[in-house]
Formats: sequence, structure tokens, C-alpha cells
Amino acid sequence: MSMSNGIRSIQDIVEIEKRHWKAECAFNSTYEVLQNSAQLYPNNHAIEYLVKGDAEEEPVITTYSTLLERVTQAANLFHTLGVSSTDVVTYILPNLPETHEVIWGAEATGIVNALNPLSNGETITKLMIAAKTKVIVTLAPSPTADLLTPLIAVADLVDSVEAIVVVDPLHYYGIAASTLPQETPKAKKIIAYQKLRDQQPKGNLLSKRVFNASDIASIFHTGGTTGIPKLAPHTHENEIYTAYCLSLITSTNPETKFFVGLPLFHVNAVIGTGLSTFFAGGTVLQVTAAGYRTPTVIPNIWKIVDRYKVTAISGVPTVYGSMIQVPKDGCDISSLKLAICGAAPLAPDLFKRVLAYTGVELLEAYGLTEGTVVSTMNPVAGERRIGSIGMRIPFQQLKCAEVRAEGKLIRECEPNEVGQLLIHGPNVFPGYLGGSGDEFVEGWLNTGDLAKIDADGYVWLTGRSKDLIIRGGHNIDPSIIENALAQHPAVKNVAAIGQPDAYAGEVPCAYVDLVEGTSITGDALKDWVRDHIAEKGAAPSYVEVMDTLPVTPIGKLFKPPLRQKAIHRVFKEALENAGLEADLEVLDKGKEGFFVEIQSPTPELIQQILGTFTIPFRINGNV
Repeated sequence: MSMSNGIRSIQDIVEIEKRHWKAECAFNSTYEVLQNSAQLYPNNHAIEYLVKGDAEEEPVITTYSTLLERVTQAANLFHTLGVSSTDVVTYILPNLPETHEVIWGAEATGIVNALNPLSNGETITKLMIAAKTKVIVTLAPSPTADLLTPLIAVADLVDSVEAIVVVDPLHYYGIAASTLPQETPKAKKIIAYQKLRDQQPKGNLLSKRVFNASDIASIFHTGGTTGIPKLAPHTHENEIYTAYCLSLITSTNPETKFFVGLPLFHVNAVIGTGLSTFFAGGTVLQVTAAGYRTPTVIPNIWKIVDRYKVTAISGVPTVYGSMIQVPKDGCDISSLKLAICGAAPLAPDLFKRVLAYTGVELLEAYGLTEGTVVSTMNPVAGERRIGSIGMRIPFQQLKCAEVRAEGKLIRECEPNEVGQLLIHGPNVFPGYLGGSGDEFVEGWLNTGDLAKIDADGYVWLTGRSKDLIIRGGHNIDPSIIENALAQHPAVKNVAAIGQPDAYAGEVPCAYVDLVEGTSITGDALKDWVRDHIAEKGAAPSYVEVMDTLPVTPIGKLFKPPLRQKAIHRVFKEALENAGLEADLEVLDKGKEGFFVEIQSPTPELIQQILGTFTIPFRINGNV
């Protein structure tokens, strides 16, 4: 592991690649990873769980030997329910210690499928059908949440489901276990997790499974913008390699204590700060069931870092933006050495603010679900180039290329030339469940991102293909606008998009939310940014201040609703300027783009006004 201290350049990564990662990581399953850590570090704390997110509370501790025993018992529980190596266990759980038992126990027996508890019933039903779920694991009803009742209805809609296993969190609060129904209306079993788990043997797997590294270990849903998200399976090799690689390049070790506030239905918390920490014998500090969403967590962040001597933390830009607004009040946060930022581009101004406030340089990284969470990272020991997502990780190849619409590679780009970002390596998933394989370009995964690679191997994202603002044929990178506006002291978060324009096709606009206690108008920000933006042609023609910007469940800024909002505003203004009224509904049609439904008694006049825009629309049902 010590070689990570020498990673300063792409040449160091090439040097590491002279040896084969499997020689240092000869595991065929994530279960074997946990077995190894339990043997090496039996009494180390694998998980410390803060129930309330209070810096003064005593954590609930799970040692490595206990974690392995409970994972084994969970695996045996699923085996008794008929789960085989190709069967799927779907969990819909918050961040509990039992969630890790379920994840790794399900992978030791079959395939685990992570679903977001905040998804609606229709989405969950469709995802379970697509995954062919056999067993559901969810939470018992509590005074604050009831996931079980709606999932009973879902279970009876999914033919493949045979049982629901219920994790009861009430014991953390000293409350008696919930009373559960014994079966669903269609006679599918409902089982108390802890009770049945404790009846299982904890020394060996009843299935006596022989693992292959190519076996599917997990299924994660991607962050789709419309419709039902795609399902991305990972092999055991995908997850083991990623855990090994992350622990290597971040110097994770038995002394590491990783603060985890991101949700355990997302690959970041499961692999990025979960399995990679377990791989190295470190400690996962799991802070409340809801993580960063718990109202007490961010206000107590520095007290928790101080009390528990947190060494590493992972978050998204919006999380770090909130953290640095919390007074340190004399807290000693010198234990914090590593702060990883991913999921969304990092504004240079936020990097500087975090460094000035904490003394820690944010480590910007990049990855995606299809690449098992990480593909690039700025070097821990080397130069961190602000705005770059760093260098490729060892043993994974990466290139920018010009790609035809039909998925054919035309040529590889020159240094500093923007192209489609492609990756290939042991972290790349085998392809979407039930997909056509068109996400691959001649064996390379097309990330859908536009990027360039400089002469030193640093990668610079320039936006997603669909995020480019095209103003009269001129391509504008939204990050130019976002980075400029982020420099204003009142701006907390910013998202730039293209809004329809009758003349130029698109012009830039931006939406912001403000630092608490500040006040400024959108027009004032529009005037200010015109004097502070690097590219004058990128200056936004419209800036709007919102109470809060839309984000995904893990806190990443979510632009589609802003595009819908901009289209609606521009169309409405065009009609009002012409003295016309109409009812407008902007629909997000996914890959087909946006579409506007219009109801009006004057369709001919509406057509004349709106026909100059490139956004398709339909008036009174007629295109």
C-alpha cells in the first residue's frame, strides 16, 4: 500500500502497472475480502454508528470479526429463503449497520440490488421486475417512516418476489421491536431480519458456494434523468479491484476513519467509502440512518470530526459548500487529511474556500456507476490541479476520442483536444441489464462526457454532450459560467444551461441559490458576472435566484428541471410580448429532448410566434 505515497505523476501510475493488481489482491469475491480483513484485524472497528448524529453520543461498534459473522449469517438467511448465486436480493434501507450485513451477505449468496428509498412505488416496482427480485429487504415501520406498507403492495405486484425480510431499527432507541404481519395478501412471507439472522450459523456459508470473479455481485440503478433508470450490474472483480485501487491511491489503512454521510443505495458509499475501507482494515463512521440528510449532521460536522478523529470524508460540492458555513468553534479538525469531492464538477472558488477554512485541499475525483464509482482522481501526493478531475487510476485505461453517432470510433484525440471520454479496465461493468450494448465503443465504455487530457495526463471535463450550450454555432461550456458566478460571495450553488432563443438557437442562462444571510437579485448578478467571466460570449442573458436548486438524492445538481423551467419562461414571455395567452406544459422526453404541449384558441398566431424556436411543440394536439 505504501506505493501510493509515490503517486505524483502519470509516470508513477505506469510504474505501478508493471505489476499485476491481482497478484496483490487474489480474491474472487467480496466475501473473501471481508474474511481476509477479519483474519488480519479481528478486533478493529469496521463500523462505528452514530444513531443521532450527536458528537457526544457513544457509537454502536461492529468489529471486523463481528461483521464477518453477521454477513455470514445474513448470507445463510438468504440461502434458507432459496436464494442462489443468480437470484436477486433487493434492499431498500437507510444507512444502518445492518445494511452492510445485507449488502455483503446478499453478494455472498446471490446478487444484491440497491434501490433508493425515496423512489416512488411505480419506479420501485418496475426496477424490481427488471431485476427479477426474489427477496426484498426493507425497514420496519417506525414513528417517522413506513417503508414496509407500500412495499407489501409492491411485492404482490412482482411475480418473482417470494419474501420480504424486515430490518427493525427500534433497538437502537431502546424500543421494543415492531409487530409485523406474517405474510402479504398474496401469502408471500414477511420475516423479521434480526430474529432469523441470529438463528443462522456464523462460521461458514451453508451454500458452500464456489466463487468466480466474473460472477455478478450487485446491481445499481443509474441516475437517469427521465423514465426508469437503467440497471448496471457489477461483477465481484469490478468491486474488488475498485476497493483495492482506492485503498492504494488514498493510502487507506487500519488507522483510517472514514466519515460516511452519502446514502448506501449509491455505489459511492457502498464501494468508495465502504468496501475500500473494509479492504484496508479501516473504520467506517456511519453518521445516522439518513446521513447528510439528517438536520443535525452538517451543523455538528466539526464536533464529530474532532471527537472521533475523522481522517477522511467524501461528499459532493453542495455538501462541502454547506460545511464551510458551520463555525468551527474551537474544534480541532487536524485529524482530517483527506476530503474527496465527486459526482459534480468542483468550482475553483469552492476549492479555495474549503482549503482556507479547513486547511485541507479537496481531492477532486470522477467516476460513474458503470465504472464502479471511480475512474480518475487527483494525486494525493502530487499536484492537485484545480478544475481537473485528476489522472486515470492504475490499471484502467482512458482516452478522449471522436465518435460517430452510430458508435464507431473515428480517431483518438490529441492532447488538450476535446472528445468523448472513453474508459476500459477491470472497474468497467459488463453492460446494462437487458441492454443492447450501445454504451460501448469498440469495447470501450462511452461515459457520455466531453473531456480533454493534457500533456501531463490530467483530465479536464468540458461538460456532458447534452450540456453544451450552442449559441449560434458557438459551443459554450457551462462550467465557464458556473465558475465565474461561484466567485461571487453571495452565491452558494450555481447551474448554467442553455435557454431557447429565436435568433441564436440557445443563449446561456443561470440559476443560483445564495449563502444564508445574503441577498442579491438575479439582474445584479447578471451585471456582475459580465465583468468577471473569462469568455464574454458566455455571459448569461438571464440569471434567476432560487430558494434552492434541484439536486439528485446524493446531492448532485440536477439540471433537467431547470431546462424545463427556462423553456416555459421563454415561450411564455414570447407569447405575452405578442399579446397572446396559452397554457404550456414542458415535457422531458429523455433522449428525444424536450417537447412543449400548448393549449390555445389561436393556434395560427401561436405557430407564427413560436415557430422560430428549435424546441418542438404541439398545439391543441397537432404538431
